[in-house]
Amino acid sequence: MPTATAVVVGAGHSGLAVSRRLAERSIDHVVIERGRVAHSWRTQRWDSLRLLTPNWMTRLPGHRYGGADPDGYLTAAETAEFIAGYAAVAEAPVRTGTTVTAVRAAEHGFTVATDRGEWRARAVVLAAGLTASPLPALAAALPPGVDSVAALDYRNPSQLADGGVLVVGGAASGVQIAEELHRSGRPVTLATGEHVRVPRRYRGRDVMWWLDAAGVLDQGLGEIDDVVRARNLASFQLAGGDRTVDFNALQSQGVRLVGKLAGIRDGAAQFSGSLRNVAALADLKLNRLLDGFDAHAGGRGERPEPTLVPERPLLGLDLARGEIRTVVWATGIKPDLSWVELPVFDYKGRLRHDGGVVDWPGLYVTGLPVLRRRRSTFIDGAAADAADLVAHLAAHLSGRPAAPSRP
Repeated sequence: MPTATAVVVGAGHSGLAVSRRLAERSIDHVVIERGRVAHSWRTQRWDSLRLLTPNWMTRLPGHRYGGADPDGYLTAAETAEFIAGYAAVAEAPVRTGTTVTAVRAAEHGFTVATDRGEWRARAVVLAAGLTASPLPALAAALPPGVDSVAALDYRNPSQLADGGVLVVGGAASGVQIAEELHRSGRPVTLATGEHVRVPRRYRGRDVMWWLDAAGVLDQGLGEIDDVVRARNLASFQLAGGDRTVDFNALQSQGVRLVGKLAGIRDGAAQFSGSLRNVAALADLKLNRLLDGFDAHAGGRGERPEPTLVPERPLLGLDLARGEIRTVVWATGIKPDLSWVELPVFDYKGRLRHDGGVVDWPGLYVTGLPVLRRRRSTFIDGAAADAADLVAHLAAHLSGRPAAPSRP
């Protein structure tokens, strides 16, 4: 049975950043990847997707975007090539085409079972990414003739049946997919609950520049009032391009906006009547954020118009009459860690960890939203997160484990 001091599961940007930090400390390790490097970027993104962050934010430990368009936005394919290039430059010890099937406790560490044999390790870092997008239970109530497509399985409009589409979810994926489907000629209805509205640009600069410059992205766990809520908030309503994709923009194009999908009964979709309230809350938070930018820079910028809400938002829609042919579920993605055979999950099936330090000595997780700071949500946050976690891992290996630090 081969051994390594540490096993990193997943060769995406987070796993490779951890590998780089381990190498800097001369900790021998292996990175196990089920497919190719950057597998999820190659297989779980729609064709037209671009990063929400500008190219100048595409940076990892010792490696960054070096092209001619720092203010542009990489496609999914370009992102995969950037990450693959990082693996090559760093000479990361990646074992591709190897699927981890179980992580179990063993004497002095762990056994990591794969479809190509087992490894023994003193520490394991879970960097498998956000890989699961199960259809919600509501999908089972759709009437015959209405197709279901999870956002991770969506590629382009041509894969959907002709006719109307109901997109469920008003975060980044939902608004982008709704816009693309509408531009393809399909009638689109977008159902949304709580969401996070931001402009693509403010006072002449990208909103990510403001979040970076004003220190918002560097807010750590100790500065965030409700960490659980922050980790579960919808992603920014952004698209990778020099345009704002919010509900006002979508409605001006012809997308119909409705409240959160609350249920499906006898083939009829039921929408929440709280659309006006959640839109007002998103506008309030938007203006508070822009107030913070103005306090940082001085002066005051022009504020976006309040979200337009239909006078009488639709509360029900008979899905059996043929207006809607497909439902696209953009309701969020979650990590699939079902292969971790350790008692480290709470009653809701969530991994128990404190800033990536799992509730089991020697086990770590990375690559999750707001893992240690708000920046963790983006590729740009992997460097600092990896440095923190590997420092804790090194202390564990030395026999002097430290309490999880709170950035």
